[in-house]
This record gives sequence, C-alpha cells and structure tokens, in this order.
Amino acid sequence: MSSQPRGTGAQPGPSYSTATSPISQRSFRYEPARSGYTSPGQYSTYSTSTADRVGCLTAVRMSAFAKLSRFTRRLVHIRQMDFEFALWQMLYLLIQPSKVYKNFIYRKRTKDQFARDDPAFLVLLSLSLLFSSIFYAYALGLSKTGFFTFFLWSVFVDCIFVGVIIATILWWISNKFLRKVRDQDVEWGYCFDVHLNAFFPMLILLHVIVPILYPTLIDSPSFLSVFLGNTFWFLAACYYVYITFLGYTALPILHKTQYFLYPISFIFMFFVATLTAGWNISKTALYFYHSRAEPHKFAPQHNGL
Repeated sequence: MSSQPRGTGAQPGPSYSTATSPISQRSFRYEPARSGYTSPGQYSTYSTSTADRVGCLTAVRMSAFAKLSRFTRRLVHIRQMDFEFALWQMLYLLIQPSKVYKNFIYRKRTKDQFARDDPAFLVLLSLSLLFSSIFYAYALGLSKTGFFTFFLWSVFVDCIFVGVIIATILWWISNKFLRKVRDQDVEWGYCFDVHLNAFFPMLILLHVIVPILYPTLIDSPSFLSVFLGNTFWFLAACYYVYITFLGYTALPILHKTQYFLYPISFIFMFFVATLTAGWNISKTALYFYHSRAEPHKFAPQHNGL
C-alpha cells in the first residue's frame, strides 16, 4: 500500500513551489534594489529605465583606479590592442565623426564606462604626431635635435598638457551645470577621449597640410597667403569645437549641449579680425614652434666690446 495521502495527486520528485523555483529566485536576485547589479538587457539599477540614463549590461562595476589599471596593462601588451578599430575611428573622425561616438555608448552598456579601455588609438595618435613632425622639420629646416624637441613638444604640450586642461574644464562644467540626472556623471577619461578625437583632425590640417603648403603658398606677405594660412586654423578650430560638441551630445545624461557650439561665433570673429589686420597665424605659429625646437637660433647675440 502506498503511504501517499489520498486526494493530493502529488507525484514523487523535487518541489517547484513559487518560493523556491529558479524563475522566482532569478526575479528576486535582480530585483531593482540599489545594489548596482542588473539583469542582461536592462538598465543599471543606478539609473531608472529612462532615455536619460545609460546602464551597464554586466553585473560588475569597476572603480576608476581599476579602469586605469586595465588601460595601463593593455598599453604594454601590443597583441591586446585593436589597431584596426582605432584606424577605423581615425578615418571616420575625418569623414563622419558622429558615427564614432555610437561605440562609446555601446562600451558603457557592456563595460560600464564611456571612456576607451583600449590604448590603441592613443598609440596611433602618438605615431601620427611623430610622422607629422617630419613635415614641420622639413618646412622649418630643423636639425635632428630640433626635430626630436619639436616632437616632444607636440606630444606632451600641444596634445597632453592642453588636453588635460580642456578636459578638466569641460568635465567640471558638464557635471556641474549640464547633467540631467544625479546618479550618473561624466567620466574625466571620456572628456579626455573627446579631446583626442577632436585633436586628430586638427593634426591633419595643421601638422600635415599647413607645413606642406607653407614654403610655396603661405610664407608670403600677400593677402592670399594670409587668407589661406588663417583659413586652415579657422577650419581646424571649428572642427575641434564641432567634434567636442558631438562627444558631449552623445551622452544622454547631459542636456543643453548646444552651448559647446557657441565658441564658433568667437572663432569666426577672430578669423575676420586677423584677415583685416593682415596677421598670418600660420607664419606666427611656425615661428613659435621653431623658436621652441631650436631656441639657440633665436637667442639674442651679444657682441663683445
């Protein structure tokens, strides 16, 4: 005789009650408590399900130090760098920069950060500065020492030092005045990435095209030379501002990003003023770089009595 109670209809086997079923456990595990964990395909629990926020699809959140450590480790492992994708980004920064920033949103959803975690772009940008310095060395007639000095100035002053200042200012402005939400902020690393993105087209215009055209078309007192030389700087500055605008507009946690376009008005007024005054910015810039690369040639000469 079976000891099973009559009328229950119970069958031997594991129990799948509501309290212990895997489905209910999974639902409870990813209950939107303020734990920082999320289920795949959902918004981060640090951000509610609105278009103003971007959540991470993973349950692992990394500190800023951990992200920097990961970036540094990949910097010394060339095989871990995706140079093909970095080249793709450089190409589209010249022809369709808005397409580049779609990848930053994808990275936030998959790796919990907007900023690049692959140093391949930075490495290629440094190599671009190295090769573009050859054009300046040719236009200015620099020695080997002057070429090396100019390259170091371009990397550590023009690119990194100026970039750190601009990224810090825009990082503070974005988090202080432009955020729509308070549970997410703009990463400083992303602001520096935006600067690097905007710097690359400037590099092509000012470090490649200008020194190539300088000896024949720009180094002249004529108005056409002034107009041509200043136009390249005007275009480079406007393109820098535009790519910066695209970078911050791509962040759904920010609003009023049209403010980033306002400097173009002042740049245009400055451009017109330089044409009116006959000031060739390219000649001034090349003289400045020459004096930094080979300062001994510009030192005042003291004749002995």
